[in-house]
Amino acid sequence: MRRLILILPFALTASPALAQTGGDQTGGNWLFEVGGATDNRSKAASKSDGAPYAFGSATWESADGLLYLGAGAETIDSNGSRLETEVFVGVQPEVAGFDLELNLAHKWRLDADPGADDEAWEFTANLSRSIGPASARLQFQTSPDGAGTAEHWTWVEARAGWAFSDHLEATVALGRREQDAAPDYTGWNAGLTWAITPGLDADLRWYDTDAEVPGEQYAGAVVAAVSVAF
Repeated sequence: MRRLILILPFALTASPALAQTGGDQTGGNWLFEVGGATDNRSKAASKSDGAPYAFGSATWESADGLLYLGAGAETIDSNGSRLETEVFVGVQPEVAGFDLELNLAHKWRLDADPGADDEAWEFTANLSRSIGPASARLQFQTSPDGAGTAEHWTWVEARAGWAFSDHLEATVALGRREQDAAPDYTGWNAGLTWAITPGLDADLRWYDTDAEVPGEQYAGAVVAAVSVAF
């Protein structure tokens, strides 16, 4: 709980900062996002044991869009913990016509069972490009020691998308996770994202994996999600 107390002041100072720097071309901008879904899916697997979840985040971005940092929280169901918090920092330059994003996050699972591994460092690299209505992204993620039972793991995912209009996009993704002390598996998803308004998105997506593990964590499921950014 002490870790949550350390993170909360960061998020709580966001509203005054937004009022001071919202349109400031020298001070950067704040972005807030809240939402929820019928399942908390990450790397094609469920972090909420198939149950609905909610999330929220506050992110500051430099005026040139190169640097960002922030904090977030989401509900989960893992090793006794019901809430995962994180702080993160990243850069997103353009390289040879491609959009590159490098992100480093530190995550904590609050009130986990005694003895459970309740924190982890996670690194993410995304390389993406859009040409007309078509888009593609290659993602690499890794952690030297994941939270929960997993120790060192890597995730590599390829995603392709097609924008039918300014409001409707279809995407499909295929990824592979290799991890120590937990199942290796291939995961995939396909679905539609509808931009209802500039800040309101709805998503309907099918997730599945080839992991032969009983329970909801790796089982296939249709997930409906909604998020609001402001």
